[in-house]
Order: sequence, then structure tokens, then C-alpha cells
Amino acid sequence: MTAGTRAFRQFVLKVHSRCDLACDHCYIYEHADQSWRRRPRVMPDEVTNAVVSRIAEHARAHPELPRVHVILHGGEPLLAGRERLARIARELRAALDGVCALDLRMQTNGLRLDEDSCRMLVREGISTGVSLDGDRAANDRHRKRADGTGSYDAVVRAVRLLGSAPHRAAFAGLLCTVDPANDPLAVYEALAALDPPRVDFLLPHATWDRPPRGGAAHARWLITVYDRWRGDGRPFPVRVFDSIEAGRDGQESFTEALGLGSPDLVVVETDGEIEQADWLKTVGHGAPGTGFHVLRHSFDEAAAHPGFLVRHGGVEALSRQCRDCSVVRICGGGLYGHRHRAGNGFDNPSVYCEDLFRLIGHVLRTPRPEPVSSPHTLTAHGFDSLAAGDGDADALSALVTAEASARRILLAAVCARHPGPEASALTRLDRHRPRESAATVRHPHLGTWAVRALEGRLPAAAVRLRLGEIAATTALRSGCGHRLALPEGTAQAHLPGIGRLTLRPGHGPAELIVREGELLIARRPGHDPLPLAEAAGPEHGIGWEPVRRLTVGAATLLLEDGDPHRDGFPAAPAPRPEAAEYARWARLFAEAGPHLSARYPHRLPGIRALLATCTPLRAPHRPGRAAVDPHAFGALGIVLPPTAEELADLLVEGVQQLKFNALLDLFDLAGSDESTEHLRSAYLDRPPAHPISLDGLTAYGRRMAVRLRG
Repeated sequence: MTAGTRAFRQFVLKVHSRCDLACDHCYIYEHADQSWRRRPRVMPDEVTNAVVSRIAEHARAHPELPRVHVILHGGEPLLAGRERLARIARELRAALDGVCALDLRMQTNGLRLDEDSCRMLVREGISTGVSLDGDRAANDRHRKRADGTGSYDAVVRAVRLLGSAPHRAAFAGLLCTVDPANDPLAVYEALAALDPPRVDFLLPHATWDRPPRGGAAHARWLITVYDRWRGDGRPFPVRVFDSIEAGRDGQESFTEALGLGSPDLVVVETDGEIEQADWLKTVGHGAPGTGFHVLRHSFDEAAAHPGFLVRHGGVEALSRQCRDCSVVRICGGGLYGHRHRAGNGFDNPSVYCEDLFRLIGHVLRTPRPEPVSSPHTLTAHGFDSLAAGDGDADALSALVTAEASARRILLAAVCARHPGPEASALTRLDRHRPRESAATVRHPHLGTWAVRALEGRLPAAAVRLRLGEIAATTALRSGCGHRLALPEGTAQAHLPGIGRLTLRPGHGPAELIVREGELLIARRPGHDPLPLAEAAGPEHGIGWEPVRRLTVGAATLLLEDGDPHRDGFPAAPAPRPEAAEYARWARLFAEAGPHLSARYPHRLPGIRALLATCTPLRAPHRPGRAAVDPHAFGALGIVLPPTAEELADLLVEGVQQLKFNALLDLFDLAGSDESTEHLRSAYLDRPPAHPISLDGLTAYGRRMAVRLRG
């Protein structure tokens, strides 16, 4: 590759060059470049095959690329036909298999979205964004059909279809072009009502030769939306706002319209011509052109074009006015095409300079959200109380809250690594229903699952399903509505702390619905839902096993015999006990209560505070000992002993192990011990979450370990 060039990460494929709308603000048909008129309507197979091959070639030449992003675009890409789009998706996956990951997306006006199209998008893994400018008045101001009628009703129908449970996995979000003539709050509310996983507000394309409405009207509009969005608790990501806040913290922008990141996007037109970003069509006829073609040139060759190279210069490549600006590191000069002026090209600030300056300034002046919690502390007195073997109430509470935070850290990392509607729903519920979310996240085996997900040991589809299960559980606890799509081939769904749903092989897709604190199931997507207890039965191929409980003294525990990640103990989990065996468990636990009160009254607070679940094991890993999973704080695995006295001993010994594992997460109790370091690395190498400093901590920890294990 030529010196100074960089690999492309985003490939925009113009699979169809025409559109079934006549939007008057469209940068393809209503601006200076009219090259669409001479191009074929549909990308020919010869060009499609070449571009797939060229993308794979480029990825192989750049092993530093962990994934490439391909956007199916137009015109209107759905005009290319459902089967053609599916074939492109399959060919891209096949070509990139073993080379790098593929992030496949599409941007559509939504008019041609139907059930078959949505099923195809889900099946082929095409994340799809829909263009919608807000409420009816705002959208139909510009997004019109050729006969002048509005498109609002058809687009909203499409968004609701795409956002429904069977298809939501393919819903990427909404794209809205800003017009200061529209009511910003009406636009925001209309978009928010559709429950989007993301919203992207775009400034309409303009140059100094064709300037936008003046007086920072766009900034005032966006500031109004920002304040409302922030006041609502940020119910969904908004790319422009998130990018400004990321820039404030020294992170990269999420949009090429802001920031100093180098361009990594290339466009392939329907005729195979390789071009720069298509918003350059606003500058002049032929402005995006490079002279390269996928049938004759590689993407490495195209990357050497001056149009790409000139944008790698960072701050020094910007105009003098930009270089002297206090927010240049966040703004980055704005979108490259918005800087153009006849006579001196792009050596100008953005035509939206005043708008960007005001918007960025407002975001920077807005107080950051207050932290939801302070760093976890454990006083020296609390440390001593645990070292003595019991732990006072404050010390036990500190362990529980620290472990809850550790699990939330893991869960947040999983959501970040697997973005999508499931992660968005879970984040939204956590923000608006924190108490119910905390109760769900306390389920011990979510820790084991999260570690496995972050280590890459679970398929992405299984991770997304689990995120949906966690969201459904929180919705059930809080009385909110939620839909969990169960794709064809799903064998079971486990709602942590609630129960396990099973579907017989060949059942087909189903939908689990949470409505007003009740679980319902639609045996097929679109069918009328039935209460789960009514629908469950062999005649329907649906099984439901609610979680069962055990009472020991004043503590109530879950008998966790269904969670698929309850297998982190040193011994294998046993199957779900039959009714008679469960009755024996319940009896022995009830009888163990008086023994605990009589023999271990000082240990009862620890049992009540720390122990959440017990899992039956097939065989003891050590006879007469309880088993713990280092990632599942609050869970014990046991083989039920013959007497209540022995069970009381097991519970006490197991809770002591839970205390010790929790302390290992807060303190380095064993110096350079490899097992301690391994456990810490499983929790993402986070720094110790305590501010105290004790002389000789490691030696002190060793003495405490002896006491706890003794």
C-alpha cells in the first residue's frame, strides 16, 4: 500500500441507483452531482461479484482489520429485490469467512419493508436503519412521493414492523434530517414513541455556496432535543450527542461529521465506479469521483487517491480558523463536504460552524450525570470482623454491593460487545427500573455467563438471547411490557430467578411476552398470546418449570436447577429434582434452621446476606464440602446430605467460602498467587474498588484466609 494511505473499514454499496420517494432535501438527486442519470438502476452481477472479491482482498491485505462494515445503500436498496440483497449478504459472508468479521447494514426509506423482507433481514443478519424525519408534519415536509403525497404512514408502519419482536434483531435505528422549521420536541417525541435502538440526527447537506438557514437555528433545535433527551434519562443512544461527550473525554467520535478521525469509508456505485463519500455530490458534478473501478482496480489503489489522502492530516489539514478554535478536537472542522466554497475548495470551516460551536459548548457546559454509586469501601474494622470469621452488618453489606457492582461491570461489558435491541432494552430498563434491575442482576449465575460471553466462549446469538432473557425478567419484576423473540431452533429460555421455558425440537419460532406482570407466549409470531401456565403442556410442545424455593431459618433461597450456566462448580450439576426429591430438600432445609440458630447464631447474618441459590450436584467434589463457583457470588452447589445437622454445617462452610471469594475480588490476599490473578483477570482486570491502605496487607490477608478456611 502506498505510504500515507490507510485501510478502508466501511464500504457503501449502491445496489440500486433509483428511489421510490422524491425527497426535496436528497443529496443524490437534488444537488449538483447528477451522475445517477447515467448509471444502471441495479448493480450488475459482474460488479457485485467483483466488489465482494475486492472487499475480501482488501481485508486479507490488512490483517489489522478485525471487521469490515458494509452498508447496502441507494437510491433505495430494497428496489434491488429481496433475493438479490440476500445473495449479496451470503456472498460477503462466504468471502470473508476466516478473514475478518462482517458487520452488514442497510439504510432504507422503509416503503417496501414487509414481513418477507424483515424475515430476510433477520436471517441474513442485515442491521437496518430507517429514514424518518419525526412526526407527520415534519416527515412529510420533505419526504414525499413523486405525486407530492406524504410518506409518514407507510414509513411508521415499516418501523413498527421492523421493531416488532420477531424482526427487532434487524432494527438498527432511525435517521432524522434536522429542519429548524419543524418542532424539535414533536420530532423527538415521535421518534422516541417508536422505541428505536438508536437515533441519528443529520444536518442537511449544504456548502458555503448553498448555505443553510442562518442564525444558528440548527444549534437551537438540537440543543432543545439534547436537553429533553438528557432529562428523559437518555432512553436511546443519539450519535451526535454521544460523539460530543466522547470527544470531551478524549475518545473518538462515532460519526464522520465530528472529530479528527481519518476517513475510512469508500463508495461503490451501481456501475462499479469507486468513489469518495457520496455527500460530496453536494459540492459539484463529479466531485466524489476517483477514476477507479472495481473491475480494474483494488481498494488499496483507490486509497492512494488525493481525495482520501488529503483528509488524513488531522488538525494541521484544517483551515486557520478551525486550528485556532477551542473545540477543534471535538468538532474536527465538521463534515468535510460542508466546508466547500468555490474559489478555495475545502480550506474553510464548516458552513455549520456557528451551530456546531454553540451545540458543543452547550454540551460541555452541561453538568455530567451524577455517579450512581461511590467507590466501594471496606473499613479496617470491617476487615477485622471478616478476618475473625463472621463479619459485621456493614462489612457483609459491603461485600454484597461490591459483588453486585462487579456483575454490573461484566454485564455492561457484554452489552457493549454485543450491541443491539436486546442490549438497548436491558440498558433502558436498568435506567428506569433500577431496583428491579438490581434484583435481576443479583442472580449468581449471570456472573458465570458474563465471563464466558466476554471470553468468546458463547455464540453471539446465544449471548443476545440471554440479554433478552435478563431484560424480560426485569420487565416482569417491574410490570413493564416486553417481547422476547425465540427464533426457530431455540430449545429453551431461562428467566433468571423466575423459571425455565422449554420448546420441543421442531417447534418453530415463538414469542415470550411480558404484559402487566404476567408471562404469556405466542406459539407462533403474530398468534394471539396465551398465559404461559395455560399454554404449557405436551400437546403444544411447550414446557414451563418455575424456580422453586427453600427456606432455612429466616432466609429464603432459590433451588437453582435450571440455569444453563449453573455448571461452574467443581462437580457437575444434577438434573431437576422430581417432586419427591424436592420435598426432601425442602424438609431438610427447614430442619437445618434450628440447628443453625443453636450452633451457629453468629453465622446466620452471613447466610441471610450472602446466600442466594443452592444447586444440586451429581457428586461431591470433596465429600462433606460445599462447592462454590468463583464467578457466581451467592451460589452454593451441594449434594444433599442425609441429616439436617450435616446440611447446617455445609451451609456455614459454603458461606465462608463465598466471603473469601468476595474478598479476593476486593483485595490481593495472596500476593502474586497465580490463582488470585486469574480470578482478577476474569473480572476484566478492573482496579481494586477500595480506597483503604493497610500496612502489611498481604500478610494480614494470609492470616485472615487461614481463619476463614479454618
